[in-house]
Amino acid sequence: MNRYEDYGPTVLRIALGVIFLAHSAYLKVMVFTVPGTVGFFQSLGLPGFAAYATMAAEIIGGVALILGWRVREAAAVLTVVSLGATWVHSGAGWLFTNEGGGWEYPLFLAVTSFVLVLTGPGALALGRKRSPALAAG
Repeated sequence: MNRYEDYGPTVLRIALGVIFLAHSAYLKVMVFTVPGTVGFFQSLGLPGFAAYATMAAEIIGGVALILGWRVREAAAVLTVVSLGATWVHSGAGWLFTNEGGGWEYPLFLAVTSFVLVLTGPGALALGRKRSPALAAG
């Protein structure tokens, strides 16, 4: 076993956590504002509470990923949220730089979130259980 392989998921989870915080706490709350985000969700035909649930999932999930707490659960929720964002942007084409944003970026967030569901938190995580081999050594 490579002594650094546990750090791959660590780097991914921290970077992904920062991205989700930037997209929720900053972009949706500070830039678009909460009422603006709710209005956008409603313009898509979604109920307003879906905007609140999405923002909460991204903020709580982002913090959980950064800290390494309940990573698989947070990543599973964020996978679903990102697939929803992929659907929202699907009509704008492939590139996220297109007007209305494309779907490749939210799909990438869904895939990378799902990778964390599969791999777990990696090293340096609050929720990481020590392996029996490490505990004995």
